[in-house]
Amino acid sequence: MSQKMLAAVLHKKEELSLEEVPIPEISEDEVIIRVKKCGICGTDPHIFKGNFPAPFPLIMGHEFSGEIVNVGKQVKSVAIGAKVTVDINISCNHCYFCRVGQKLLCESIKQIGVHVDGAFAEYVKVPQGNIYTLPDEMDWEKAAYIEPLACAIHGLERARMTIGSSVAIIGAGPMGLALGKLAKLNGAAQVILTELNQSRIEKAKAIGADHVIHAGQENPIEAVKELTEGRGAHFVFEAVGSSYTYRQAFEMVRRGGTLIAYGAAPADAAIDIKPFDIFSKELTIVGSYAGSYGTWQQAIELIKNGLFNPHEIITKTIALEQIIEGINEALYNKDVIKIMVGI
Repeated sequence: MSQKMLAAVLHKKEELSLEEVPIPEISEDEVIIRVKKCGICGTDPHIFKGNFPAPFPLIMGHEFSGEIVNVGKQVKSVAIGAKVTVDINISCNHCYFCRVGQKLLCESIKQIGVHVDGAFAEYVKVPQGNIYTLPDEMDWEKAAYIEPLACAIHGLERARMTIGSSVAIIGAGPMGLALGKLAKLNGAAQVILTELNQSRIEKAKAIGADHVIHAGQENPIEAVKELTEGRGAHFVFEAVGSSYTYRQAFEMVRRGGTLIAYGAAPADAAIDIKPFDIFSKELTIVGSYAGSYGTWQQAIELIKNGLFNPHEIITKTIALEQIIEGINEALYNKDVIKIMVGI
């Protein structure tokens, strides 16, 4: 194997270049994966634009699948040639949060492709404990969608969504669509998506949303209330990541309902809220950050058994050499929902 690999390196805000870099060296309990497919996540453009905290230089890319090509001396759980995906969350396993089962809150958590080098490259190194082996018949694109699906499953878990409830989702991007599909699988009586882009509106209808509101043609808050007998939705997912739509979410949720902060807003974004409304309406507000623990296995099972088909959401596949164009397209072309990078 060559000692060099092709990788997309982000040197600073908006300075991304394709270059040859050394293949990572591994410790005794790490493996090298030959990347096959890596999705462009909504977080990647935020990192590229400098709106999401990340170190430089950085190889982004955290929604990936690939084949193990090298293993450390102490690696026993997986072997060369295995088809795999990876839990991107590397935690310390000994701080307070890790010991109480909340590794996403680990005091020194690092995420592959966000805080350490990721998979917009020919090869990526990962700890053996983060690897999930996959069935041979699962294609590389489906396998690369396990990470975002695990995130969406975690969002449903955080919401504690109940059967027969009404669910409103602001934003029909890849995560909003996944949340809508999962809400139906989990027994929601009504799934309502709000969106501005016509292509995404059509996709939301195609995946089975009960109601899709064109937020540019009607007031989405009033529309959600009309569909829920004036109450508002029991569960409201903000899946855009803007202050404007977060304010909408507070207006959409019913008394006694739950608002799920799912969209990644810029780190310095803020909104005004009325504490009395939270108090008097007995609102529950939860955040959902990433997939964790069992959500990875759940995602694998849903895809493997045909209950969730990522190809319904994937728009196109591009080559690694087109990564800069792909990041910009994800930023500015909302007709595109999910771009996969083939390595």
